[in-house]
Amino acid sequence: MARIATIERNTRETQIKLTLNLDGSGQVAINTGIGMYNHMLESFARHGQFDLEVSCNGDLHIDDHHSVEDVAICLGMAIDQALGDKAGITRTAHAYVPMDEALAFVALDLSGRAFHVLNFSWTNPSIGGLTCDLVEHVFESIAIHGRMNLHAKLEYGRNDHHKAEALFKALARALDSATKHDPRLGDAIPSTKGVI
Repeated sequence: MARIATIERNTRETQIKLTLNLDGSGQVAINTGIGMYNHMLESFARHGQFDLEVSCNGDLHIDDHHSVEDVAICLGMAIDQALGDKAGITRTAHAYVPMDEALAFVALDLSGRAFHVLNFSWTNPSIGGLTCDLVEHVFESIAIHGRMNLHAKLEYGRNDHHKAEALFKALARALDSATKHDPRLGDAIPSTKGVI
């Protein structure tokens, strides 16, 4: 069964259509109106081997907050929807990803329980039109709407672009591993409860 989800979300602040294929090959078509955010989402898709299409028309005349947050909400919802009942998935995974002088760590559990612990630090207020503190908001929104337990940490780094990109790549690698089917499980739900 194809693990694909399309989310459409329309508010007075943003109009978004997002399609995610968990079993893709890293194909992307992304336009959020924020160049750096496009780049981070493309890095996420390519390093997780997800196909991702994002179209966002947001109120960028105000700032980047609503567009960044609402796309992340849609991405979290798409992850959860595409996984269905989560039968046979590995469920938990982690990844360390370096980018030059920066090192990021992400661990996650597709548990159905939304929780996040984030430890990021930034040197500058923004990176190419993306407000740095919104990176935390992206991870928080994905955790909540993806119904996952998500821990993410910047171990170290100097360049904010490198730090952000390492985080998105680590999220991609961990999510790719966690969503893979474990042949030993067959169609069993990976939980002692029998349901996630």
